[in-house]
Amino acid sequence: MTALTLGFIPLTDCAPLLVARERGFFAAEGLNVTLSREASWATIRDKVIFGALDGAHMLGPMTIAATLAADRPSAAMIAPMALNRNGAGITVSLALAAAMRGGGLADIVAARRSGGEPPLTFGVVFPFSIHNYALRGWLAATGVDPDRDVIIAVVPPPRMVEQLANGRIDGFCVGAPWNAVAVAAGAGEMLASTSDLLPGAPDKVLGVSEIWASREPESLGAVLRALSRAGFWADDPDNRVELVELLARPDAVGAPAAAIARGLDGEIIFQNDGASTPSQADALWILSQMQHWGQLDPGVDRSAIAARIYRPDLLEKALSATA
Repeated sequence: MTALTLGFIPLTDCAPLLVARERGFFAAEGLNVTLSREASWATIRDKVIFGALDGAHMLGPMTIAATLAADRPSAAMIAPMALNRNGAGITVSLALAAAMRGGGLADIVAARRSGGEPPLTFGVVFPFSIHNYALRGWLAATGVDPDRDVIIAVVPPPRMVEQLANGRIDGFCVGAPWNAVAVAAGAGEMLASTSDLLPGAPDKVLGVSEIWASREPESLGAVLRALSRAGFWADDPDNRVELVELLARPDAVGAPAAAIARGLDGEIIFQNDGASTPSQADALWILSQMQHWGQLDPGVDRSAIAARIYRPDLLEKALSATA
């Protein structure tokens, strides 16, 4: 058996990794996989870069940002598989939700400024994430400048509800189940889902270092096959009760089963309809968002970057091979 360690953040879309371990899909591929529950996306990134993790459940845009900022070969990453589409949402405090029913968000922002109040603060999971881009697009659509009118702060997903309840942030964009947890706790009101704002938007991927992928092609192929089986299993409605129970465990997501079930209902797609393919179109869309929000030089060759990092050919090769 080949021993590997894969990282994940406690979110509903980590399901393929947990399912692959619990249902024996990793073992069937000759892998002895340890799953490491991590506290933040920055930790995930750094542990993959320095080899403490062989790969991880990772934000798609983070693989691109890490590679473009690479100051060492090990920092360059690839995304040979997508893990999900949809599942995130925007939730605001009950006070802000009530104020928005009485006026537009831009008017609230202006009133706070004229009254000498501090700007509203919104949490996102990482600067390079569809959560950041979805929140920014939502704010801009209301007439609010995300860079000048509000503060956007990075908050680890499991801490979003606590920060909202304590009044440290006024809203957030995060993946399931944390929007549902906030609503159930009476800490906030969910105003939009990314499936409404960005239908089918790419979210998490399997992220591995470019060096590891080239050095361990057989292990990578085995991981991809196991995760593919797990994604199909997770998408099957007949497995929903078991999936929710698995994700609710303290060593997994550790959130109430009811909140996890709500986040899965008609939202997250793991494998069906080609959801696991890390397409060039997805990478190009992410790169366009990075450029739009000033994270990327407008002169870069987006097609070359997309082709280097998003690697559907590796997934296709793995699935066509005999396990």
